[in-house]
Amino acid sequence: MAAEPEGRHLILAGGGHSHALVLRRWAMQPRHRPRGWITLVSRGSTALYSGMVPGLVAGLYSHQQVAIDLRRLALQAGVNLIVAEINGLDLDGRRLLLQGRPPLRFDWLSLDVGAETNSDASTPAGLPVKPLEPFLSWCAQQGDACAVRVVGSGAAAVEVALALRARGLQPWLQTRASGLALGSERANRLVAAELQKAGIAPQGPSGAAGVPNDAPSIACTGSRAPLWLTASGLPTGQRGRVCTTATLQVVGRPEIFASGDCAVIAANPRPPAGVWAVRAAPVLAINLERVLTGRPLQRWRPQRQALQLLGDGGVGGVPRAIALWGPLTLGPSRWLWRIKDRIDRRFMAAFDTVTPAMGNGDASRMGCRGCAAKVAASALEAALHDLEDPGNSIQAAVQPLIQDDAAVTGTDGRGQWLLQSVDGFPALVSDPWLNGRLTTLHACSDLWACGARLESAQAVVTLPVLGPRLQSDLLLQTLAGVRSVLDPLEARLIGGHTLEARDAMTGAGLSLMLTVNGSAPAGRLWRKGPVQPGDALILMRPIGTGVLFAAAMAGASQPDWMDRALTVMQQSQAPLVALLAAHGCRACTDITGFGLLGHLGEMLNPRGDNTSSRRRTATRVQLNTAALAKLALPGALELLSAGHASTLAPANGRALALLEGAVTLTETANAALLQLLIDPQTCGPLLAALPAQRAPEALLALHQQGFDQAAVIGRVLQPSS
Repeated sequence: MAAEPEGRHLILAGGGHSHALVLRRWAMQPRHRPRGWITLVSRGSTALYSGMVPGLVAGLYSHQQVAIDLRRLALQAGVNLIVAEINGLDLDGRRLLLQGRPPLRFDWLSLDVGAETNSDASTPAGLPVKPLEPFLSWCAQQGDACAVRVVGSGAAAVEVALALRARGLQPWLQTRASGLALGSERANRLVAAELQKAGIAPQGPSGAAGVPNDAPSIACTGSRAPLWLTASGLPTGQRGRVCTTATLQVVGRPEIFASGDCAVIAANPRPPAGVWAVRAAPVLAINLERVLTGRPLQRWRPQRQALQLLGDGGVGGVPRAIALWGPLTLGPSRWLWRIKDRIDRRFMAAFDTVTPAMGNGDASRMGCRGCAAKVAASALEAALHDLEDPGNSIQAAVQPLIQDDAAVTGTDGRGQWLLQSVDGFPALVSDPWLNGRLTTLHACSDLWACGARLESAQAVVTLPVLGPRLQSDLLLQTLAGVRSVLDPLEARLIGGHTLEARDAMTGAGLSLMLTVNGSAPAGRLWRKGPVQPGDALILMRPIGTGVLFAAAMAGASQPDWMDRALTVMQQSQAPLVALLAAHGCRACTDITGFGLLGHLGEMLNPRGDNTSSRRRTATRVQLNTAALAKLALPGALELLSAGHASTLAPANGRALALLEGAVTLTETANAALLQLLIDPQTCGPLLAALPAQRAPEALLALHQQGFDQAAVIGRVLQPSS
């Protein structure tokens, strides 16, 4: 059956090993990537390589060494990434259900959602080892000599117990009545002896004498597929694993594929293990490519058994490993650990060899998106200057345009100013819901900077050239992201307009513009400035989004840096209006495309060009160098030091002229910090000026409100003579 790629949506649900390797294939060999719209949905922006997790717990590896960067991989493969929790599947409607957001419709679906620790009435309670993230977070919080009970009889329980011991904890291993279950009696005896040497005595279900009653328990009691798979009506086998054919298609559901720990070939079952997910990946990739073009699919017959290498975490000082192959057992030995370590590192290194140039072109040469896509200030000011020139025939119909963040359009007759602003940009992220949310927060900050309450918004959405149903889905997701900001504020989406991008490249062209309307009491209309002598300048949260997203396009930004930036950017600044008003705010602006220094210059001289070379303003500001450095988002200064920068940053560089007169620094700033001052921000923080004596109380209130990094970054000095 011939497919229609441009009108079909393939969703990869889960960021497991199979899907990571599929993405790598498409990034390395773009000709194999199926045409059309492809989305990866994952709980997190990284996928942990399970083979190295015990070494991570033991302290042999860092988190970065064991994490696959799915955001980078998806970008390189030309695949959209949505970071969200999957909580169900609507088979009749062909919809993947997501927590806290609209479902995603699919034409083809591939499941690689991993497994969870098995828990039922017959298994002791405890912190499950899977999903891994809560367990790893718990590990990071434990001190040396902490007593812990590890519950389980298999290889996972053994490795976790040894890794915790190597970490400095005091684990006990509580097995079932029959003892260890490692595939053979010889393996059970050998591993039991090694546990004894490490000071870990396997005990039966009754536990061990001397274990504190309040000792936490870690459950390593086998795995099962996520419960929502069975609840969806998919055919499942033992422990909820989805039953597939040899082509990895779900039995009776040829439009759905499944692999990894959540699936099993019905006619050829194998136990859940990372090795099967890795071995299935080439077949899965080929069949996803073929099914979208109507070609015959490949069949996969997995090997009968796989080699297991169990690491001891380095309990004895030097890491060792035990090899298990069916009834055969070898080790423990250092050279087996070296083999395991080499295999694991080679697997992870394969993802580091993928570069943006292998996927969608050299991302480092692409223009930045988000607010960094705006026109340079010099071009904007030149156009507006000419527009207002007395010789211009339409000048009389135009008010001065370089004013405040939002325009006052009138009053409502009840003492309320009416304000309006417009903002938007090409999609910053490939997730349409998240992009809608970020763009709305960014646009609304113009109103909040004026002390206004959001009332309503209108949207202009430009969609890529796709089939009508896909365009409908993208529009739904985008507007739902907009509503995620408006609804909690009781603001309305009152209309808008849609366009179709005339872009030859499928998947490009999504953008969003918003007109936002608000109101403010007559006594609370904040202007950009001018600021007053004695004012303290408070920045509400960190900066550095411009360089982080620019570096991400070049594959140089670490996943946790991007996660932190997106968390900060998604925090609504609406609560700041009442808070700043209560503490005497006198002037305010939002830090966006022209960077901190450019927008600070507007506060010093809000009615004219304040960034031209060597211009002096009557008002002078001293910025605290140390406070500014602390307000850099994680990774921003490192990336700036390495030479990364947003494409708008060079144009913003003219604002550095302010440092020659109107603005001084308490200490000499290095080159990276100076670049941070002109880094364009998307969803940037508000910058408020209020009386210095009110600043300590205001900061306390800000921290209590959740803006825990808000800080005084400078003060307004007396005018120079």
